[in-house]
Amino acid sequence: MKTNYCLFMPLYDAIWNTLDTNSWVLQKKITLDAGKSSRAPDFVFLAHVVDMTASLHAPFVIRSFASMPYRARLFLLPQWPGAFLSMLMMWARSKTFLVSFYHLRGRLHQTWAVPRFGFQYFLPFASQGINKHIEDAILRADKLGVKVISLAALNKNEALNGGGTLFVKKHPNLKVRVVHGNTLTAAVILNEIHESVKEVFLTGATSKLGRAIALYLCRRGVRVLMLTLSTERFQNIKEEAPANCQKNLVQVTKYQAAKNCKTWVVGKWITPREQRWAPPGTHFHQFVVPPIFAFRRDCTYGDLAAMKLPDDVEGLGSCEYTMGRGIVHACHAGGVVHSLEGWTHHEVGALDVDRIDVVWKAAIKHGLQPVSSLPK
Repeated sequence: MKTNYCLFMPLYDAIWNTLDTNSWVLQKKITLDAGKSSRAPDFVFLAHVVDMTASLHAPFVIRSFASMPYRARLFLLPQWPGAFLSMLMMWARSKTFLVSFYHLRGRLHQTWAVPRFGFQYFLPFASQGINKHIEDAILRADKLGVKVISLAALNKNEALNGGGTLFVKKHPNLKVRVVHGNTLTAAVILNEIHESVKEVFLTGATSKLGRAIALYLCRRGVRVLMLTLSTERFQNIKEEAPANCQKNLVQVTKYQAAKNCKTWVVGKWITPREQRWAPPGTHFHQFVVPPIFAFRRDCTYGDLAAMKLPDDVEGLGSCEYTMGRGIVHACHAGGVVHSLEGWTHHEVGALDVDRIDVVWKAAIKHGLQPVSSLPK
């Protein structure tokens, strides 16, 4: 008769002499075999830490907390000193680490994180070190056989690395596809704007996303009030538009210009004071991080561009920052679509406006849903 082996309390096996002498040998063999047969992920989302308390939202820190959308809570305050010390250690020594994983359509998707906090991305002397971490993660993914690696918000900052262009140019023989995912982000925002809208006020108008949104809307016959002080950058974007649509792009330099416009697309953070210029009934679409304050009670505010993953996703036991379970930022979803479609091009740098509808249709085809269409 075979002896029992209690995995939960092996002490009892030792006390009652019920331990199978082959158990430890078998466990060691299984562990070694698991290491040999470990599977490389098909897709990686390269995230980053947002702030001190948000660093505690990682699944391996407080699993029950990570299983719910992140929000600041009082019980996190006593943990702040520990998080601060961890930040210093990460800044000094840490490398990119695994945060979570899930399975979709038989493919393994992982989230890795760069050991840097949000504010560090805005320190001029930190940019070289951050790019080194991102580059190492891309090369690691390439070596493992990952097919697509998607960059989170600050990891693809234009001033930092040109939306990922830096790495693609430096390593032209990469097998892994580098994706910023902004094409789907633009598609989500544009599909929230009703076809009846004829005028839009756009802040962050000359950014990667702002440019693409302005060019797409002007082709659709929408008059776009582009808030920018740079006439040169505005003119460059205007010249990209078809000749018969250029009249729809209008440069404005003050928020007062939007006092009669009820559709605002916010790509640059605006204060409550600046929001006062919006007329009652205005809806604020946004692609700015962090989101703007919902200051106006007589206006409505959209969520950050996000999509719900298909229903057949498995193993997703944590939430992505403030998103609900199974909901990810649109740039993350953009990388998922890139992987599912098997596209072989890099998506870095400026957005290709002609691909916005292509990416949107592919996302819907694979069962992703925009958060704005989900029942409240």
